[in-house]
Amino acid sequence: MASYAKPENALKRAEELINVGQKQDALQALHDLITSKKHRAWQKPLERIMFKYVELCVDLRRGRFAKDGLIQYRIICQQVNVSSLEEVIKHFMQLSTEKAEQARSQAQALEEALDVDDLEADKRPEDLMLSFVSGEKGKDRSDRELVTPWFKFLWETYRTVLEILRNNSKLEALYAMTAHRAFQFCKQYKRTTEFRRLCEIIRNHLANLNKYRDQRDRPDLSAPESLQLYLDTRFEQLKIATELELWQEAFRSVEDIHGLMCLVKKTPKPSLMVVYYAKLSEIFWISSSHLYHAYAWFKLFNLQKSFNKNLSQKDLQLIASSVVLAALSIAPYDQRPGASHLELENVKERNFRMANLIGFNLDPKLERGEAISRASLLSELVAKGVLSCATQEVKDLFKLLEHDFLPLDLALKVQPLLAKISKVGGKLSSASSVPEVQLSQYVPDLEKLATLRLLQQVSQVYQTMRIECLSEKIPFYEFSVVEKISVDAVKHNFVAMKVDHMKGVVLFGNLVIESDSLRDHLTILAESLNKARTMLYPPAKRASKLGEVLPSLSDIVDKEHKRLLARKSIIEKRKEEQERQLLEIERIEESNRLQKQKKTEEAEKKRLQDEIEQRRASRIIEEIKEKEYEEAKSMVTEKLPLKLAKIIGDKMITKEEVMELALSEQLRERQEMEKKLQKLAKTMDYLERAKREESAPLIEAAFQQRLVEERVLHEREQQLEIELSQQRHEGDLKEKNRLSRMLDYKMIFQERVMSRRQEEFDRRRVEREEQLNRMIQARKQEREVLRKQIFYVRSEEERLRKLREEEEARKHEEAERRKKEDAEHKAKLDEIAEKQRQREQELEEKARLEKEAMLGRSTDAFSRPSEPPSGTHLSETAPAAAAAANGPATAAPPQSSGKYVPRFRRPSAEGSGQAPPPEADRWGGRQDDRDRLSQPGDRWRSDDRRPSSFGSSGPRSTWSSSRNSARGSER
Repeated sequence: MASYAKPENALKRAEELINVGQKQDALQALHDLITSKKHRAWQKPLERIMFKYVELCVDLRRGRFAKDGLIQYRIICQQVNVSSLEEVIKHFMQLSTEKAEQARSQAQALEEALDVDDLEADKRPEDLMLSFVSGEKGKDRSDRELVTPWFKFLWETYRTVLEILRNNSKLEALYAMTAHRAFQFCKQYKRTTEFRRLCEIIRNHLANLNKYRDQRDRPDLSAPESLQLYLDTRFEQLKIATELELWQEAFRSVEDIHGLMCLVKKTPKPSLMVVYYAKLSEIFWISSSHLYHAYAWFKLFNLQKSFNKNLSQKDLQLIASSVVLAALSIAPYDQRPGASHLELENVKERNFRMANLIGFNLDPKLERGEAISRASLLSELVAKGVLSCATQEVKDLFKLLEHDFLPLDLALKVQPLLAKISKVGGKLSSASSVPEVQLSQYVPDLEKLATLRLLQQVSQVYQTMRIECLSEKIPFYEFSVVEKISVDAVKHNFVAMKVDHMKGVVLFGNLVIESDSLRDHLTILAESLNKARTMLYPPAKRASKLGEVLPSLSDIVDKEHKRLLARKSIIEKRKEEQERQLLEIERIEESNRLQKQKKTEEAEKKRLQDEIEQRRASRIIEEIKEKEYEEAKSMVTEKLPLKLAKIIGDKMITKEEVMELALSEQLRERQEMEKKLQKLAKTMDYLERAKREESAPLIEAAFQQRLVEERVLHEREQQLEIELSQQRHEGDLKEKNRLSRMLDYKMIFQERVMSRRQEEFDRRRVEREEQLNRMIQARKQEREVLRKQIFYVRSEEERLRKLREEEEARKHEEAERRKKEDAEHKAKLDEIAEKQRQREQELEEKARLEKEAMLGRSTDAFSRPSEPPSGTHLSETAPAAAAAANGPATAAPPQSSGKYVPRFRRPSAEGSGQAPPPEADRWGGRQDDRDRLSQPGDRWRSDDRRPSSFGSSGPRSTWSSSRNSARGSER
């Protein structure tokens, strides 16, 4: 075992060994350091060492090393730094989980890679031999080689961590988290065996915790946090057990939860209790314990109704219907296994145990079956208002099966109700703690109950009935199934009947021995017929009264029966409504009373708390003063010398003054002590120097004597070794001479064996070569066939490719030809358009010349009638021409030759002898430009209609000019 002065040296040595590939030696070095007694005090480097240690344990799958190291580390940091242990354990579990998932992914990838088949060799000879010998597939072998070892190590990791954390009150949360992860591991990979072991481990931990609860660092279950963690772990265990369909383990988990609740005498949260009763009802349903299943549903309904305020009315109605149907599904007779005293005691104890699990407190002195029974549960459902919350179909079914007397129509009326009920159910809303409710699961038991009720009612009315008639009245089953149901009912004394297949009838009533019934059956038949005859044909003296009564008697009976039934239903509804109102009033009054009581208690509690705080504050102040005085007195006697204490005496002095005096006195004493120590050190130096001067020659003499003794010892051992070597050499020579006589025989035997083996080798080589030749020929034939197939496929593909290319080339040529034709057609059209454009330009030019000529003649015609002076000719005609050209858009007021223009509208240059320059319009152009722009030649139009508006005819131009002049004068 290597010893390290510092933990860092061990870590450095381990990393060096890991770098050269010696992980086992590195693990051993770290293990020696952790388990050594030298490093038992916690320090920060130990945490890094533990991280490296658990990484090596995971890589090498050394679960035992990991457990030993974690136990030692728990001892080291238990009282100093528990959080370090928590971090190391979390790292350990994370590494184990990652390795397991990595192995699983590698196995899946390997399986996917093996799915690709080789064309020449589908499987290796080794794989074929393994598959025929072991009978395993490739996936099974890969799982066994890759996945299973890591899953075993991960399971061992969970067990190790739970074992280390089981008695640590500071790491309860980590213990619960590890248990939850172990449960999820079992759920994810369907590990039922490991789940049972895990539940047993946790159960044993809790038992040991209760057994040795007085030990140090044990978790305290009376603390709310600890209790909540343990309950959450058990509830998770219960959920996983039901999901894995381990119903026995689920029932044990329910018992564990009940034991915890009884141990701390505290009820968990309602949300957890809802899960508890939901899983309990599921367990009882699987075990066919319908009575306890109905009671669990009833408790679940009460919890949901009381604590879940967000529950919708539809969900509450569905849960109430499930409770009522679960109660109706209970067999109407007591299924007693026997009548012995021991069996009765066992049943009584079982009922008491189940009642405790469900939450009903029973008196064990009561008779069995009196407190928990079908009748008591149904009466409680009616009294607590559960039936009133159910759906109408469930209410009608309850009334038919429990109250109505319909011996012939019962099953026929029940069947449509069951058909409706079987369709009701599904997932509830998120506000409900119960995920799903299906009412169809109760339909088979309800059909059996309807059959039993019909048999019971028929037995009260009839004594004999044909089998065909009875089968028609029960549409649920065939008569063979009805017969089995009736046998069970007769066995438990629920109905008295007998089936006679020879006569095809069913006999009802208290049947005795067959010989007794055959002896007087004729007498009984005669008496019955006589009674019937008397009822149908009464004596003559009562003929008058019966004649009046008999015709309407059946109607009266039917009406009275219906009236009584209606009255009974009305009374029941009124009772239910009254009970509901009373319960509501009581609930409101109780809530008000509790609120008032709570307010008064809180006020009283607050007042008492204030008084206690005031008294406590005053008491603390007085105690502080007294304590300071006592401390000052004790400090005077303890910290000051006797001389100073006598000087102070009974003087009032504070702690600060006492501390100053004590410090000054301690400083003085320390200075004196330092002087004494210096003197003593000087004396010790002289004494030590003298000792060494005296001992130096003695040490040298002893060393020389030791050299002489060791030289003599070396020579003696050397001589002894030479003698022993000579003796061994002589013995070896004798042995060689003795064995040399056998050399010839050995060579003969060797030659014989070698020749025989050579012959065997030659024979097997020839056989191997022949086998290889055969295999080569077979492979060549297979490859030849494959090459022919490939050649055929490729030639066919080449032919199809050439056909496609030819088709594409033909299409391409066709497209090119069409494109060329389109281009030629377009060029012709462009040429025709160009000629048309030139023709239009010529027409426009001709029209423009005609317009200019027309405009010149119009100007002369306008100026001739007015005959203005020569000086004003240009000034008057210019605005008119501008108005004729631009209309209302001109800046100057327009003038016409035949109208009067006011003075204020005339231009300012009217009286001058000079003509004004042409005015620019508002677009910056002159009048000449506007005349040029208003020419009729529109080069954007190709039709002949446009030039006609500016034609050379005089009247049209004149009308246009006069219209523009009129617009200008109006403006």
